Amino acid sequence: MADSLPLFPLRAVLLPGANLPLHIFEPRYRQLTVDLVTGALPERRFGVVALRPSMEHEVTDLSQLRAIGCSANLRQAKRLPDGRFDIVTTGERRFRLLDLDTTSAPYLMATVDWVPDTDQPTTAADTVTLLAESARSAHRRYCHAAWDRDDWTEPEPDVETCELAHALAADCLLSLEDRQRLLEETRPLHRLRMVGQLLNREAGILSTLRAVPAPPSEFSAPISMN
Repeated sequence: MADSLPLFPLRAVLLPGANLPLHIFEPRYRQLTVDLVTGALPERRFGVVALRPSMEHEVTDLSQLRAIGCSANLRQAKRLPDGRFDIVTTGERRFRLLDLDTTSAPYLMATVDWVPDTDQPTTAADTVTLLAESARSAHRRYCHAAWDRDDWTEPEPDVETCELAHALAADCLLSLEDRQRLLEETRPLHRLRMVGQLLNREAGILSTLRAVPAPPSEFSAPISMN
């Protein structure tokens, strides 16, 4: 069933379960935040979708956006004296863009349908366990190469298989293209293999370059992307 969702295009990909802090300064997205906080928009939810490379500043057509995005739940909002906002959101559910409305609200509205994981053939429990541990091992390798030990934590042991790949990738500095691939993959076991391969690749690059990114704590402050 199609739903209507306010849309926030970004040069970033939000994954289910991941936190995304934002600094809101553009007037239309200030209004979006006000509508979310006051309940004018239900469920404090909006859609985050990645922009495609374009010379156009204004989004007027679906071709300027990735087809698959992720809904975000507004968890915290701090209004600043000049009307800007610092907000914290958390990714929820994947959606597919069906239509774009550029006129009925100050911000973009989209018609979307939700994209669940697809059922897979029954897989032996020990195979699933091996895949999960392999992905977790790749995550540990990446984090040991990238961060100080106090700057990262492992996902809890009881994280569901369908959620694990996104949880492992959440705080890792993968490219927009890699994160979009993870977002679009609807087969949980394929997603686990994918994240393991990506994190092993990135760990190898970091080790070879003998360079590390800034720790995750550096990315906890709101980022300006509107």
